[in-house]
Amino acid sequence: MKISTFSICLSVLLCTCIFQVKAQQYVSPTKPVELGRAPKMKVKLLSTNGQAKTYMVIFSKGDEVVSGLTEFAQKYNVKSAHYTAIGDAISAKAGWYDYKRKEFKIIPIDTAEITSFIGDIAIFNGKPVAHTHFSAATSDGIVHGGHLLELIIGPTMELVITTEPTALYKKLDPEFGAAFINPDQEK
Repeated sequence: MKISTFSICLSVLLCTCIFQVKAQQYVSPTKPVELGRAPKMKVKLLSTNGQAKTYMVIFSKGDEVVSGLTEFAQKYNVKSAHYTAIGDAISAKAGWYDYKRKEFKIIPIDTAEITSFIGDIAIFNGKPVAHTHFSAATSDGIVHGGHLLELIIGPTMELVITTEPTALYKKLDPEFGAAFINPDQEK
């Protein structure tokens, strides 16, 4: 049986298209967070300076960080905060914002070292919301990153968070379909 060059090219093109369709998943920037996915998370108060407090939050193997940060913010009644962290991940999902779709393109990341992790917490629709950007290096040394959608911890992640007494509120921006901090907003 003779296979033509056209048939081979068509097969390769079809396989490439199928792979790209599967790889391009999207999620809303205002998707609610699933709670209860960080059961081993531990918290320790490090210091108090007036009404500002600094905590160490430790995540353990299998904990999901977005869920844990949200639970922390709810339990400790956080109105505004900022944080940084180090650690590693069994898996992660970064988001790249697609302006045309008004959604995050999901970028899956395999086992990786967290090379940067920074974010803040503000109130949206009456609840605290964590907004994190991160980067993670995979075994080949390539760094991937973006908006944090999901992060499943390997052995540990150590997060230092400072809560502030002044509340910050987010407002939905219809142009982008995302909520942004509005420093002028009061409740």
